[in-house]
Amino acid sequence: MGRPSKQKTFRLWAGDQLWGSKMLSGFSRACALILLSGNFAFAQSDQIEPNAGMWKTWVITSGKDFRVPPPPDTSATELEQVRELVAKNDAQVAAKITFWDAGSPGYRWIDLVNNRLLANQTIPNAHRVYTYLTMAVYDATIAAWESKYFYNRPRPSEVDTTLPTALPTPRSPAYPSEHAAAAAAAATVLAYFFPDEASSFQAMAEEAAQSRVLAGVQFPSDSSAGLELGRRVAEQVIARAKADGSDAVWTGTVPTGPCMWVGDKPANATMPNWKPILLETADEFRPPTPPDCKSAAVKAETDAVRQFERKFPNSYKAFYWQSPSGLFTDWYDYASKWMFEDKTDSNPPRAARAYAMLATVYYDAYIASNDGKYAYWYLRPNMLDPSITPLFAVPAHPSYPSNHSTLSTARCEVLAYLFPDQAEFIRTVGKEAGDSRIWAGIHYEMDNRAGAALGKAVAGKFIERAKKDGAD
Repeated sequence: MGRPSKQKTFRLWAGDQLWGSKMLSGFSRACALILLSGNFAFAQSDQIEPNAGMWKTWVITSGKDFRVPPPPDTSATELEQVRELVAKNDAQVAAKITFWDAGSPGYRWIDLVNNRLLANQTIPNAHRVYTYLTMAVYDATIAAWESKYFYNRPRPSEVDTTLPTALPTPRSPAYPSEHAAAAAAAATVLAYFFPDEASSFQAMAEEAAQSRVLAGVQFPSDSSAGLELGRRVAEQVIARAKADGSDAVWTGTVPTGPCMWVGDKPANATMPNWKPILLETADEFRPPTPPDCKSAAVKAETDAVRQFERKFPNSYKAFYWQSPSGLFTDWYDYASKWMFEDKTDSNPPRAARAYAMLATVYYDAYIASNDGKYAYWYLRPNMLDPSITPLFAVPAHPSYPSNHSTLSTARCEVLAYLFPDQAEFIRTVGKEAGDSRIWAGIHYEMDNRAGAALGKAVAGKFIERAKKDGAD
């Protein structure tokens, strides 16, 4: 099937005469409904990312390979359905429309995970949840965009300008619904991670999809096609998650000897064998061998940790960076805030791209950092100098390099790339995250230096991909 032409006006036949769009208002609504068809071209200028359907995807092969079937030739009937639904909207419906319209289509789903962490709900390997969630939303959005501009189906209010809408009409074709695609992708991935809540997530996805119909900006078939598309994409993402190696059980032994970490249950010990998202191997950017713990350089760094004067401001910051806010949620909140400010939240492909880059760079940086930790098994400062009293429990894994420095640097570099006006600020935030581990007495400065270099190297690979993914 060929691509329908991108007409600047809707044209329809009335007997033997061709009527332009300016004459459409003179037709009765009944006549317009009869003549309405799913093949009429989308007719707005200043379209939202008309080429986003060709952007590079993370898991699925391409947006084109997931093109949805043609829209049904029932637009006239559906438009009447939308009109009837909109007429019945009440305060409760309006609240749901407002809720799901906040931010980009993926915003509420990321916020759902954020809120669980902030409520101290345990989410094992939370970074995996964010990673597969955001990749699914992004790939579903790109696939939806490919179909949108292939079929160019107009929005309901564009074919009947008398239709009242609860929201501004998005500047993109209607079919399939981007909110439905993102919602189904997110809900299906979350159901994989939280199977006991599968039905609840499914209900949320359907509510999100229906909210766009109730708002008058989608046809019912736009939403049903989006839901089906999102589920198809999520199935591919879940298949990748099942094969990433994260379910491996560590069966090794902790090495012993001078300068070696001491413990019996090393956390994240299997992570160096996880399948990265973008890195060729976990050790692609492995930090250099740390110095002998008996060297003068390490003695000086250990002394600096022991002698650091703790005051409320730095202790508060150290606890903050150990909290769910510092570890996860505030990074997504920064991205969301800046997207709200620069209106990227109304650009679903670009918003989904930002969230996915932020999550995936963390995923690979975490693998790379733990590769370094378990390549060297370097002891913590308090293991070298027992007079050092850490501010809180020391994480159960080796010291070098610092996870915090690696992960924070990787994320701040990606955010600096995505939001260059915020680069100076976010890099300061990233450095503070690393410094906080010295303030807490659980890392050497060399751990931070190595982590920062590693995080920057990993981020560089993601940024290079982004420069070639079609969005720029």
